[in-house]
Amino acid sequence: MPLDPVTLTDPPLILRPFEARDVPAILDAATDPLIPLITSVPSPCDEVAALAFIERQHERLHTEVGWSLAITEGGQALGQIGLWVLPQKRASVGYWLTGSARGRGLAGRAVKRLCQFALKDARIERLELYVEPWNEASWRTAEKVGFQREGLMRQYQYVGPERRDMYLYSLLPGDLQGT
Repeated sequence: MPLDPVTLTDPPLILRPFEARDVPAILDAATDPLIPLITSVPSPCDEVAALAFIERQHERLHTEVGWSLAITEGGQALGQIGLWVLPQKRASVGYWLTGSARGRGLAGRAVKRLCQFALKDARIERLELYVEPWNEASWRTAEKVGFQREGLMRQYQYVGPERRDMYLYSLLPGDLQGT
């Protein structure tokens, strides 16, 4: 059964399904040196490729892979956040922001709101998040939300052509901060 689409709010932040009007954010993300390496954002990217990216995000609901939502403020897409369903009532969280949207606390608010949805409405019992050790901004964001570092996964994931170490973080229902 396909997953139901959701829109999550934490005004003025809205997490919603991607739309054609989000093409500029995808084009921006495609020029980032890291986002295309660790996500499905195409690079190089043009409008056709950006629209295909949007279609792939919608398809994730139909194939029960998970929820892929645009992080928006004032109607403008600034990034993406995903909740990827895993076996045994687990899910993985991933996110990115365009360069101009970073450093304003948006990622933390988006992650917190998605985790609230996951733990309460989607009935997920364990959330996981993987982040490269050098990406201090990302792992600090996760820690502020309440994610606990469980360890270092050596050469865990391909980032571009090479395997990279990842910190493994988890969030259980009692860990979520500020709820």
